[in-house]
Amino acid sequence: MSGEHRRGWLLTGATVACVTALYVPCVQRTVPGGDSGELITTACELGVAHPPGYPLFTLLARLVMCLLPSLSSAHSVNLMSGLLGAAACGALCITVCKLSGPGPGAVLAGGLFAVSKLCWQWSMVAEVFTLNNLFVGLLFFLSASFHCAENAHQRRKISQWGALCCGLGLCNQHTLVLYVLVAIPWVLHRLYSHRELCLRSLVSMGMCFLGGFLPYIYLPVSSYYNTARWSWGDQTTLSGLLTHLLRVEYGTFSLAKAESSMNMTTMLKAQLDHCLEDLSLPVLLLAGVGLLLSSWDRTCCSMSWLLTAMLLVYSLFFAWRANLDVTRPLLLGVVERFWLQSDAVVCVLAGLGLSQTLAGLERRLGNGGVWKTAGWVLTMALLAHMVQTNHRECDQSRNSVVERFGRELLASIPADSIILTRGDLPGNSLRYLHYCHGLRPDVHLVDQEMMTYTWYVAKLGHHHPGVHFPGRWWDPLHPEEKDTFSLEQFLSRNTQKDVFACIGLPDGDPSWERSFSRWPLGVCDFLVPAQRQFHPNEWVRRTRNIYNWSEPHNSFHPSSWERVANEEMWQARMKTAFFLFDLAERMQGEGKAHLFELSYTLYKEIVEAHSNYPPNWDKNLALACERLLRSGHRGYSPDSLLTCSAQHFKLYLEKEPTDPQAPAIRSAIAHLLKERDRHRETVRQTP
Repeated sequence: MSGEHRRGWLLTGATVACVTALYVPCVQRTVPGGDSGELITTACELGVAHPPGYPLFTLLARLVMCLLPSLSSAHSVNLMSGLLGAAACGALCITVCKLSGPGPGAVLAGGLFAVSKLCWQWSMVAEVFTLNNLFVGLLFFLSASFHCAENAHQRRKISQWGALCCGLGLCNQHTLVLYVLVAIPWVLHRLYSHRELCLRSLVSMGMCFLGGFLPYIYLPVSSYYNTARWSWGDQTTLSGLLTHLLRVEYGTFSLAKAESSMNMTTMLKAQLDHCLEDLSLPVLLLAGVGLLLSSWDRTCCSMSWLLTAMLLVYSLFFAWRANLDVTRPLLLGVVERFWLQSDAVVCVLAGLGLSQTLAGLERRLGNGGVWKTAGWVLTMALLAHMVQTNHRECDQSRNSVVERFGRELLASIPADSIILTRGDLPGNSLRYLHYCHGLRPDVHLVDQEMMTYTWYVAKLGHHHPGVHFPGRWWDPLHPEEKDTFSLEQFLSRNTQKDVFACIGLPDGDPSWERSFSRWPLGVCDFLVPAQRQFHPNEWVRRTRNIYNWSEPHNSFHPSSWERVANEEMWQARMKTAFFLFDLAERMQGEGKAHLFELSYTLYKEIVEAHSNYPPNWDKNLALACERLLRSGHRGYSPDSLLTCSAQHFKLYLEKEPTDPQAPAIRSAIAHLLKERDRHRETVRQTP
């Protein structure tokens, strides 16, 4: 190994060590939101994750759990992601070392990627993106090594390792295929230009590539034994395996089932906005300089254009197929994770740009030590600034919001109940706590969306014999079809257990409304037979202060799952009050006024207990005041009810001035104030 190569590896090792020292203390100790809970649970149970299965991640996560038994399952897998993220940054660093030598440009490439907000955030939680980042970095490094190889033997060996890396990478995340499809013709062309392309080399690379897919054998094995209480799909048949690998249930090469109206221009603009905000304009300019100067340098011209082609192909294809509405913060958070793959290219080009600029200044002006020192100062200053800017938001070591959300939900559910989960937040957090921690073994978790698949009903019936399914799958749109069932039929077959829906029910199957009612229990809803009598006072006592939740309102980023969990908990405080109000609106008789009084009391209690709360609370309290007044005010002062109603309508408009009903609300405020003035005048005139 030459001295330059040795310095390159030492510099890379130092970079990885620094990033590891930065990442490890910031790793989240509890289960994160999104897919993390499902991925950790899959590793705990040795099941199959959502399409395309992620077998390599699952096996690595299970290995880490065994190696770190003193840590919780979530903490150990989150820590694994942090270490993989650090290794990915090292791969970018050694790539630049290979192309332009060790120096500040190499550290800039790896360090910039490490401390960018997006990379840092997703390296703190259990997700497949850090492992994908590592394979992207390895692909860059092997491509650079292949480009710089000195003889046929080295090129053949590196091409085989590259083929294996591509196969393994596709066992994790399929978006890597877009880089692979660009790299393959480049490698073949390089071999052809050196007169080294032959059938033997193609076969050897093909075998290495297929060998990388060996982890996929895990999927049919896990599905066959069916010991996992949580697992996705049935891979025991070829059609089932291909369905899972090709993500047919999501839509192949799509992020979601439903198509949105987002166009490529909007998606590309969102990606550019992300780069400008996360990586900064100077870094993008430096990447452009790297491409320009590398194009004139024969030693790395081919490699720089390969990286650029990867960036363009990936960005255009992803913008075409990413069918999620990025104008919604939570969905933007889902989409932006996939931009990590393109960010890696930008960081490498920026590193090359700095290296090429410093080398050019040294050639033209001399004083190489001065320019190199200036490069180190610039690199350290930029990285230090980004660490200072992003550390507070990326430090997840004290973040336990999603896990506490799941614990509060499970604690509120009666014994031996069925919980119909809906969405990633309740589903994945409850699954993790239930299966990995053994919390509430008496309850049965049933995923509403998964019930629409025959394989899920069959597997769940095997592991939960106490849950009865009246058919092979739930079809919300055509429940009368053969072997299907409706939600009403499911509830009727399980009346021996209390059934709760968390969060909500889909709109497609209203059949349950014929025979069942829905009573709010915090975030969840209690589905009870319609003939059961509702006792409002008792239900108010049961649901008042149901959760021990102290997170301030609007205290998390709009695109985070913590924001969703916190918002659900805040809105849960007023669900009983809203339910009583709605129930009073639909009934007649003496009980109507009592329900309005209970609703008003609850609304007033929760509003007065908090200084910062959701805007709709003001509107709901104002309406409750007005309805209680019209129903006879039951001993409350009409003056105080009119004042309260007008005051909270005003507060609502201050917080939500763009509400479409704003003109009607202003008119209502004027009417209420006039009525209050008339009432006061009447009181003064009364002897």
